[in-house]
This record gives sequence, C-alpha cells and structure tokens, in this order.
Amino acid sequence: MNSYIKGFFLTLSLSLVLGLQACKSGRNAENAGNEEGTVAEATAPTDMNSGDDNSMGDSDSGRAMGLKTVYFPYDSFDIVGENEAAIEQNVEILTKNATAKIQIEGHCDQRGGIQYNLALGEKRANAIKSALTSRGVESSRVSTISYGKERPVDPSTTDDAYARNRRGNFVVTAK
Repeated sequence: MNSYIKGFFLTLSLSLVLGLQACKSGRNAENAGNEEGTVAEATAPTDMNSGDDNSMGDSDSGRAMGLKTVYFPYDSFDIVGENEAAIEQNVEILTKNATAKIQIEGHCDQRGGIQYNLALGEKRANAIKSALTSRGVESSRVSTISYGKERPVDPSTTDDAYARNRRGNFVVTAK
C-alpha cells in the first residue's frame, strides 16, 4: 500500500510540474508534450534560410517568416478581398521554405456561443488549409486547430476589435 501512495504522489507532482510549465510557456496542459504545440520565442520576421533562428513564431505577432494572418467577414469562413492576396503571399513563402510546417489557428470574435464559434473557427482554419493545398502546399505540412472565441487578439467590444479577432493565425511549428 505504501508504494501505491508514493506512486500517486509522484504522479500528482509530475502533473503539477508539467501543468506549470505549460502555463509559463503560454500553452495549455493538453499540449505540454505535443511537438506541434511548441513555438519558440522570436524577435522579428526573417527568412528561414538565413540561418537566423527568429523565424519561429506566429503571424498575429508578425514573427512567422512573413506569413500573413487571414481575416474573415462576420459569421463566414469565406476568403475574400485582400485576404486572397495574403493566401498567395503565404503560398510563396511556404514554397520557398519547403521544410517548414505550420499550424493554422481558427479564431472568432466574442459574439456567439462557445460550440458555434469552435465550429466556425475550425471551418476558417480548414478553408485556409484548403486554399494553401489547392495551390501546391503539401497537406502534411499544415495542421489546423480552432480556438473559437477563446483567444481574442483584441478583447474590446468594438466593430474594429471584432474584425481583428475573426482570423486565421499562422504558427510556425517546425523549420
């Protein structure tokens, strides 16, 4: 019985440590050991072939090899207007950096229910993935995830803030 108690407390301690590490790195505990969830800190956009390690990051912060965030109209997962040009630019960048892998995060504004926005965020991420793969980017290099309305880039409740939150963010997961 004594060894069971020791094992329990060891497991509990390990879980707490992993949870704290995930919180410190800005990731949730589910992704604590997931390689695709890992993103290194970066300071500026750069060409991945330059030998500079500042290419790991995300498009929301402007630190993802120059990849552009794609924005969506209200209650839509259609890629329209200037976002078509962002897709084309992102395809060029990914073609030049043929070993890079990315994760596309689907996001929504704060309006609507949790489940609805998770589904809409997934549709947005998948729409971007489809646009990239139809232009020649290998599907195996692109993963998707939806955060729904849980990670707004701007927590304000203005129309401009809502527009900034309806997006597909590109995260570089591997060089």
